Amino acid sequence: MERNTLNRILVGVGLVLVAGAVGLYIYRSRTAAPPPPPPAAAAPQEAPPTVVENPLPNTDGDAAGAVPLPALAASDAPLAAELATLFGAESVSVWLMPEMLIRRLVVTVDNMPRSKPADRLRPVKYVEGQFEVTRDTGATPGGDETITLADSNYARYDAVVRLISAADMQPVAKLYTHYYPLFQQSYEELGFPGKYFNDRLVAVIDHLLQTPEVSSPVLLTQPKVFYQFADPSLEARSAGQKLLLRMGPRNAQTVKTKLRELRTAVAKP
Repeated sequence: MERNTLNRILVGVGLVLVAGAVGLYIYRSRTAAPPPPPPAAAAPQEAPPTVVENPLPNTDGDAAGAVPLPALAASDAPLAAELATLFGAESVSVWLMPEMLIRRLVVTVDNMPRSKPADRLRPVKYVEGQFEVTRDTGATPGGDETITLADSNYARYDAVVRLISAADMQPVAKLYTHYYPLFQQSYEELGFPGKYFNDRLVAVIDHLLQTPEVSSPVLLTQPKVFYQFADPSLEARSAGQKLLLRMGPRNAQTVKTKLRELRTAVAKP
């Protein structure tokens, strides 16, 4: 009898302890401070807006009645036809590369201030003839050979420079403006998203206009196969400026004149 009574007492005490523990847990869970909210996600930072220094008109769409633009991949034939009306069908056939024309133009413009031209994607075919130099072994007291850029080399560029000289830059700029959305698309696909191609064009024109005027004879060296300008300041020039130097002072001056006319037509005053 005493043992039964003792067992009841122990069981009762155990039940009281369990009930107390459960009640304490419930109380604490209700009165404890709520967990801090998760940190707010940082708002995504917007890319800085593109600064357009030389906006072109009518680049958001064609005016009413105008011929709609083709897709970039289908633009070669219509653009070549438009250029034929400006430069002549024969000249376009002789000089122009027929495929990926807009992409070639964009790549070439972008590479003009760089050290190497994009020959693989040039928009115009090579001028005829070989690069010509004059070698003279009696020009120095020690009999060392002197290599100069031959004046006859300049004549290789006469035909294409005459074509450029005869062009009216206002219709050329108008055609460029009409096709500008495709130029912009090609420029962004080239790896410049958000950059404005016309600003790049104007900057490249300004760069080419800074090409120095060099009087003949232009001294050269030939370390290996290819020739280099003997003057380090000329050899350090960009691909575009070297091209103007190679075509001679008269041709270079003609090209610069047309570049100024084009800049006036496409750049902000």
